[in-house]
This record gives sequence, structure tokens and C-alpha cells, in this order.
Amino acid sequence: MSSPFWARSISCWVKRIAEPASPGWQPESCMYGIGLIKGLGVTLKHFVETYVEDLRWLGRGGRYYSEEALKIRQSTKARGIFTVQYPEEKLPVPEEFRYIPFLVYDIQEDGTHVDRCTSCGICAKVCPPQCIWIVRSTDPETGRPIPSPTEFFIDIDICMNCGLCAEYCPFDAIKMDHDYELASYDRHSEHILNKERLSKSASYYASIRPTNYAREEQARAEKEAAKAAKKGAG
Repeated sequence: MSSPFWARSISCWVKRIAEPASPGWQPESCMYGIGLIKGLGVTLKHFVETYVEDLRWLGRGGRYYSEEALKIRQSTKARGIFTVQYPEEKLPVPEEFRYIPFLVYDIQEDGTHVDRCTSCGICAKVCPPQCIWIVRSTDPETGRPIPSPTEFFIDIDICMNCGLCAEYCPFDAIKMDHDYELASYDRHSEHILNKERLSKSASYYASIRPTNYAREEQARAEKEAAKAAKKGAG
């Protein structure tokens, strides 16, 4: 039966004092108790710093449930406790964060919603787990296809949030969302999102991805200007 770590540590240091010139001696060999003490010291330091930081933020509305305080707690300047009080507090989501895709629609001056999606099917073709399926609209009189989806489904239990659908879409009609709170009681019905649940406005897309939205709108405006100039020249 081996002796406890504290006994081995004391024995190690006694041997070192008794035989100072002992060859091959390494300080690490006597770290049984020192390492534990150092770890407890770090824990105690964080414990004290937590109360110190709480007192410092007392006059500024408290250290919790504050956007300013949360940014500092998640930065390199953080001291004491780093815990995020979820769901009351939430970490800021990076702009390029990818979650379940959504469909983008534009709002016209008269308030009508116009889907960007043309039901071309590219997103469904490039989807690695094949979680997208689309039903294209047809003209009731001629029976010809209309560039608009009647139905659009995504199974979020299968979707792996890779973003290929958004990357390959030529019409900027499908984008990756930031909404990760999608818990439900029934995954068989609630986790298959239809067109109504997937559709969100272009203004929403601009709010979660302002950099990408601005770049795409600039490219779209330049394309329209070039088209108008070519038409005028012809």
C-alpha cells in the first residue's frame, strides 16, 4: 500500500535537505504537495477577485446583466468569475456565426413580400446531408413552372449548418441564421421548418450580417447600373 501524497512530498524534501548533492535530483519529483497548494492559491485568488470586482461594479449598476460588464468579463481584462448568467445574459454572436438557414424576402413599397428564391434547386443539390426539398410553383392555366417556391422545407435535425446552400445561391435568397434557441417538445413536426417559418425579411438579414449585406447590396447596385448603361448604349 502506497503512502499518501503528503507523506511522499515530506519524505522527498527531507531527503533533499539531508543529501544536497544527490545526483539526478529534480524539483518536479517533490511536487506532490506544492502543486496542490499552487492550485488552491489560484482558486483562492479568483475567489477574492470575484468579490473585489463585484464591489467595483456596484456603483455602475452591477457586474451582471449589463452589456458593458459582460464585454469586460469575456475579454482579456477579466478578473474573478467569468460565468455568463444564461439565459438572462448571452454571449454576443459573431457576424459569421452559422446556424439553420432562412429564406430572404424583400418588402416592396406597397408592403407586399417578394421572395428572392426562384426555386432553382441549387441549394438542395449542393446540400451534403440532403436536408432541403422544394416544391416549385406552376401556372394554373398553362402548367408551366413559375420561378417561385410553393413549398420549401428544411429538416433541422439533419442540417449540419455548413453554409453551402447560402454560398452557392445565385440570388442571395438563402442565408445562415443566428437564432440558435430552437428547443421544442416534438422534433417530428417542430424540427421540419416550412416556407412560412423559414422566411425572414432582408432587413433582418441586414441586422445580423451588416457587412455581408452591405457588400451584396453594393454588388447588386453596380450590376444594375452596368445593365442600365448597356441598355442605354444599345
